[in-house]
Amino acid sequence: MTEMILLSEDQMARISPFFPLSHGMPRVDDRRVISGIIFVIRNGLRWRDVPASYGPHKTIYNRFIRWSEMGVFGRIFVELAKGGGETEEVMIDATHLKAHRTAASLLKKGLFPGSLDAPKAG
Repeated sequence: MTEMILLSEDQMARISPFFPLSHGMPRVDDRRVISGIIFVIRNGLRWRDVPASYGPHKTIYNRFIRWSEMGVFGRIFVELAKGGGETEEVMIDATHLKAHRTAASLLKKGLFPGSLDAPKAG
């Protein structure tokens, strides 16, 4: 079984001002759900594979989708990046996606204008 990793009280104090207000019923524990979201993303898991100790996978998924659409995570990242200062290195993610075999034909059909005119990486 995977050991449950929770955000610290200090980490939660930094990001909790960006959480939307709860309407109606009280929300499930924010600390546990946010930690579950981080666990899934960090480990590249499917939502249904999150350990049960973080809560129901549907709750974790719904909170991630809803707050992403509301821009909550974007505001958190911007605020956390403000205190970072200048960087000496830039990291580029090497994630790749598989495209369907017909995806290449979209360029030929002109469905993405201007993309063929883009400068090639050198």
